[in-house]
Amino acid sequence: MTDQPAQLTDQAELEALSKRAIDLREQIRFHNYRYSVLSSPLITDAEYDALFDELDAIEKAHPELVTPDSPTQRVGSDLDERLPKVTHPEPTLSLGKAYTLDEIRAWKDRIVKTLDTTASLSYVVEPKFDGLTTVLTYTDGVLTLGATRGDGYVGDDVTANTRTIRTVPLRIPVNPDGPTPPHKLVIRGEVVMHKSDFKAFQEKMREGGDETRYVNARNTASGALKQLDARITASRPLTMYAFGIVDTDDPQAVPRSQWETLNYLQALGFLTSKDVKRFTDMEDMLTYIKDFENKRHSLDFEIDGLVVKLDDLPTYDALGVVGKNPRGAIAYKFPPEIVSTKLIAVSVNVGRTGVLVPAAELEPIFVSGATIRQATLNNFDDVKRKDVRVGDRVMLKRAGEVIPFVIGPVVAARTGEEIEIVPPTECPFCHHPTIRREGEVALYCSNDECPERVARSIEYFVGRGQMDIDGLGMKGVRQLIEKGLIKDEADLFALTKEQLEPLEGYAETKIQNLLKNLEAAKQRPLDRLIVSLGIPGIGTTVAKLLVKYFVSLDALRKTTVEELDAIPSIGPSTAETIVEWFTKPHNGRFVDKLIAAGLRTDSDQFAAPKSTLFDGMTFVLTGTLPSMTRDEAAALIEANGGKVSGSVSKKTSYVVAGDSAGSKLDKARELNVKILDQAGLLALLENQQS
Repeated sequence: MTDQPAQLTDQAELEALSKRAIDLREQIRFHNYRYSVLSSPLITDAEYDALFDELDAIEKAHPELVTPDSPTQRVGSDLDERLPKVTHPEPTLSLGKAYTLDEIRAWKDRIVKTLDTTASLSYVVEPKFDGLTTVLTYTDGVLTLGATRGDGYVGDDVTANTRTIRTVPLRIPVNPDGPTPPHKLVIRGEVVMHKSDFKAFQEKMREGGDETRYVNARNTASGALKQLDARITASRPLTMYAFGIVDTDDPQAVPRSQWETLNYLQALGFLTSKDVKRFTDMEDMLTYIKDFENKRHSLDFEIDGLVVKLDDLPTYDALGVVGKNPRGAIAYKFPPEIVSTKLIAVSVNVGRTGVLVPAAELEPIFVSGATIRQATLNNFDDVKRKDVRVGDRVMLKRAGEVIPFVIGPVVAARTGEEIEIVPPTECPFCHHPTIRREGEVALYCSNDECPERVARSIEYFVGRGQMDIDGLGMKGVRQLIEKGLIKDEADLFALTKEQLEPLEGYAETKIQNLLKNLEAAKQRPLDRLIVSLGIPGIGTTVAKLLVKYFVSLDALRKTTVEELDAIPSIGPSTAETIVEWFTKPHNGRFVDKLIAAGLRTDSDQFAAPKSTLFDGMTFVLTGTLPSMTRDEAAALIEANGGKVSGSVSKKTSYVVAGDSAGSKLDKARELNVKILDQAGLLALLENQQS
């Protein structure tokens, strides 16, 4: 009797898992149909994988729940009922997945254990194209059959359509000097649409009056290959990459390694990926895989991971298949960067320049290592163009550390209850009318003294790269405004210990540090002060140029459009913006207050560099340096005649990298630009002096 409660609990849990498994199977079948047959998915690959993996885990833990029609018991299918069917000579199976480098190591350990060998292994790493797998049959060198993968055993006959793809040879070898193929040769490839081709295709369709929403390159390519009219396929910019031999009637005539197979296919005239590497060392391969994640965005085709294969094909074949996956290969999946979620509402933010920016309020979703609840919608023209509505299921992208943005709606998921997003006619913070300037898509608050704009301006003013006043974030700025202690940036320099002591969160140390930082900010160089003013379009480069021509802030405020336009690299539009900003009365009063507060407003210290040791050299700074800010490092370089640039090119002399260096460091390695750390920069300066 004592076991009965536990037995009842176990039975209840099993029933709950059984119901969950049934629900998962229904969802997976539906989404597989949307993706593979209609080429119109409602969820992303990552979300589909999550559903599949959950079902697979339930069935592995409880084999008694497995059903013959479960999606886990078959290879995924892209069969289209409208097209004739073809039986593949050999199964074109899908691959097992790895989401971490440790899982790739575990895959290798399983192989070694299965083979019971201590012999070294070689691996080939290939891009995992996000396209449509295609199987091509050549008879005596002539293309006689083209088929989709289908369910891995049976595919759709798309022969006429594949013949329209320029990278699919109609006869091999393309070059008469190429190798003679066997009587029968069946190859496997992936049909994709390059990003650049997809963009041009979308534009062409819009110009022709076709308002169809082409969601992404993969689905557009899939739909094109399955057209009943080959002329439509021919009008789509498709590309096929070959990556394997499925079958042949003369095994001795084809290579016995994957690496040699790719070279053989290329010699026959097929397009193969240039991003393929062969490795004999597992850790070297894993380093390459990790580094490739940063490179993926520079590719002209979509990939969602990399495929790792054993190079030796006899060993690959001998390992066989486990479940529905070959043991000799595995797909490493990158962390998902595109997901879908529901758009709950739209909020409006106002920036320091008065621009109204719509933001999507979302059902929380995890993507690229973070839970996202809000994403940018860019501007209201973009909202209208994408036809995004409140209540929509939307596709969301977050690449690296970039702010997440809404790609567009999943139109097929609409219920009819979605609400159109209408641009506001007044600022949500000060209720002044909104305006649209001629030639701009942005919507603006018409009130220069809007309290939200003021708060954003002060936040910008104190930020790094401007006046760099530590201890004041947006929360602190709002607190000072709410208490009536500041109305603009200049008021910061009049703050006293007595004013700060009653405020919540202001202990003795914080007050001392803030006052110390404010005093130090008074001595910031004039170019930093100019940037901090927030004049539209005036950043670091223009500010540094201005201080070479104007001895003080007062001289700059009295200049004319003609004088500014005469300066190289200062065009008439920029000149007019600067003059217009200084002529506004409230800006004039603000500048007077800054001067009265004792800020440094002359440019004498920039009259000439301290030395010309770095003359002719261009530096790029990235990451966090140990004991100096990037601004301090830039000042050191410029004081010795060097130039600091914001982007890496072949003309860059050195990249100075600190902790958490990003894409600039990757670019430097790609272009073989010399890389220094802080110590290396100081050593270079010392060597130049000696």
